[in-house]
Amino acid sequence: MTIIVDGAVIRLVGICGAEDAEILLSHLQEMPESQIDVSASRHLHGAVVQVFLALRPTVRGMAEDVFLRDWVIPCLAAPP
Repeated sequence: MTIIVDGAVIRLVGICGAEDAEILLSHLQEMPESQIDVSASRHLHGAVVQVFLALRPTVRGMAEDVFLRDWVIPCLAAPP
């Protein structure tokens, strides 16, 4: 399983595919205050990144994925 909900933290683990975007979206809609932990993720499909950019959750940890680390997470930290 690539999405693990642990209280108010949603952990993304390994390679998150397009099918994970809908699951992530559902969890964030149910608990918008959740933090996303990407420290164990290796790759995120573009659909998952779109959920990040649309809902702008708090992200913690540092992903191995260079695109996520260098582009997406800094965009989430900047004001919309």
